[in-house]
Amino acid sequence: MKASIKQISEITGFSPATISNALNHKKGVNQKTAERIFQVAKEIGYISENKITKIKLVIYKRNGLIIDDSPFFPILLKGVENECRASGYEMVICNVDRNDPDYEEQVKLLLNDTSSAILLLGTEMMDEDFPLYMSGNCPMVLLDCWSSNYSVNAVLINNADSAVTAVQYLINKGHREIGYLRGRFRIKAFTSRCAGYSRALSKNNIELNSQYIFTVSTTMDGAYKDMKEYLAKGAKMPTAFFADDDMIALGCIKAFQEAGYRVPEDISVASFDDLPFCEISSPRLTTIKVFKYEMGQIAVRRLIEVMKDGGKINTKTQVCTEFVERDSVIDLNSASKEGGN
Repeated sequence: MKASIKQISEITGFSPATISNALNHKKGVNQKTAERIFQVAKEIGYISENKITKIKLVIYKRNGLIIDDSPFFPILLKGVENECRASGYEMVICNVDRNDPDYEEQVKLLLNDTSSAILLLGTEMMDEDFPLYMSGNCPMVLLDCWSSNYSVNAVLINNADSAVTAVQYLINKGHREIGYLRGRFRIKAFTSRCAGYSRALSKNNIELNSQYIFTVSTTMDGAYKDMKEYLAKGAKMPTAFFADDDMIALGCIKAFQEAGYRVPEDISVASFDDLPFCEISSPRLTTIKVFKYEMGQIAVRRLIEVMKDGGKINTKTQVCTEFVERDSVIDLNSASKEGGN
């Protein structure tokens, strides 16, 4: 007998109208009721994972301070979109804002839509956000985020090792006073980059000087204003900084220059992301290149794998980066030799 809503009704005891509303993700159906209906619908073959034709890119927003202000994400999203199209899937963009009054209901509806798979852009997610997303009925891959407390498929940047590379470069150029331009909104990527910064200093027996750690806004204009305040108070500057990302770096560089510091002669800066305007900034910014477009493609491919194998084994894929040397770091070794001559 072909599976039907009537059969689901006989098994669950719920009315056909309730079952129809649940399967179509309409409001007003109790969460436990919906879960039971979907469970039975799968068991009797009324719905199956093979019916998935859409990939929903769910963009999680905690405050928008990272997502809204950076050109990083349009490039990432383009990679997702093109890979979805090439693989025969329709891409639908869904925004979820943690501050919306019906936020949890929105998420539950998305997670129980078995006709779609979810690519969750979790750049702004914190550990306390994860439990809500761990009980969904559809395939899911987390993009640009990770939590060590949960087993989940994820594709993200190799943040810590990449930060080590940038700081090691500063050290190789003769810098020993290396500060950290720290984003005030502590997304998980920044926390990992901070770990890499600390690891590089420790590896080279350089003491981390908290006096050289400056916490600033994650927007370019905000970082500029915050650094201006630090400089107005006479804050002591190191010879070099590692910045959490390019937005922060470029905002602070503007403040340094307005205060009379030369970059890189007085203050060198190495950063992270390689946004398009790093090549035309003054000076051109030395930074870590993130393969944003390709990361979006890789995430879609991993999600398709999860759809096919049922996600039996969760994997954490870290996308490696490339160091891009430009003009914002001075070589103190060469400068000291020239001075000696």
